[in-house]
Amino acid sequence: MDNYEYSEILKTLEEKLNNIKDIIDPEKLKARNSEIENLQNDPSFWDDAKNAAKIGQEKTKIEKILSDYESLANALDDAKELFEIGKAEEDEETLQMLFEEVPQLQSDIKALEIAVMLNNEHDGANAIVSIHPGAGGTESQDWADMLFRMYLRWAERRGFSVEILDKQAGEEAGLKDVSFIIKGENAYGYLKAENGVHRLVRISPFDSNARRHTSFSSVMVSPEIDDDIDIEIEDKDIRIDTYRASGAGGQHVNKTESAIRITHLETGIVVQCQNDRSQHKNKATAMKMLKSRLYELELEKKQAEADGVEKSEIGWGHQIRSYVLAPYQQIKDTRSNIAYSQVEAILDGDLDEVIEGVLIANQK
Repeated sequence: MDNYEYSEILKTLEEKLNNIKDIIDPEKLKARNSEIENLQNDPSFWDDAKNAAKIGQEKTKIEKILSDYESLANALDDAKELFEIGKAEEDEETLQMLFEEVPQLQSDIKALEIAVMLNNEHDGANAIVSIHPGAGGTESQDWADMLFRMYLRWAERRGFSVEILDKQAGEEAGLKDVSFIIKGENAYGYLKAENGVHRLVRISPFDSNARRHTSFSSVMVSPEIDDDIDIEIEDKDIRIDTYRASGAGGQHVNKTESAIRITHLETGIVVQCQNDRSQHKNKATAMKMLKSRLYELELEKKQAEADGVEKSEIGWGHQIRSYVLAPYQQIKDTRSNIAYSQVEAILDGDLDEVIEGVLIANQK
């Protein structure tokens, strides 16, 4: 890196911080923070525990954004000042130090940029994720299992927790279906970028002739919505089926029909839950999943109308991302139009760069 390249990076970072400043409006956030502090000083404020917790979370989020913004603004000012001194005094040691430190500054500002983008109503919510294999039998079911592992590893990397709601193994390999909740800050805000059809091209491990196969799986992501969001579902709108749970669970498994499948008749949405021994609890969880899916469907419809496109099927030409493992290795997202060569790392859960590329592209 030379002085010119470094100065151009500083200009870009300054522009990014100015954009962030315009979005967050620090003075407005400080005023809101003071308003919340006044509310919290009123003893009656704590009478409504649910509302107090919600406003407390808002305060924590405001303080973090302000702290991160001010810290990065100061770091950028310091870098600019040191750079000017280093150039004037031809201090190569200082300049080299700045060159080495700038990637971290770039990374931190990008992280704040993403955090500021995740400002929609439910971006901070937990994410309910369902993976469904497309046509192709064992091939697609194995691909669904690979995607499932990828998201589990991503959650693990971020320190998020995962609760399996429903998991049905394929006859030979892979998964027929899986639904789970990823719990953590901005889980839905990040994972909404994964909503869509994922395409895999590889030499099939199930083909004795070692031919190349293309498989599809759909990933559906919806926010775990609050109970106070009013989504009315009448009994006549749904069909409820019970079945025997499968998988780990000891003597209880396959002895009682505790697993629940709910079909929403109008939309055809199907949700399933078998993670609890209690049929009642599984039904409550499945209803929450259905409400979240209906809420997400309404958001998708509005977005599709705005974009002038229709919802896609699970198949060729509808994918949001292609994972090519043969004859070359590359992952390419159709929305950010960015190609990645670190295929193994991404499939092992190193997804942040890919997701952030989509979020930035969508923002633009």
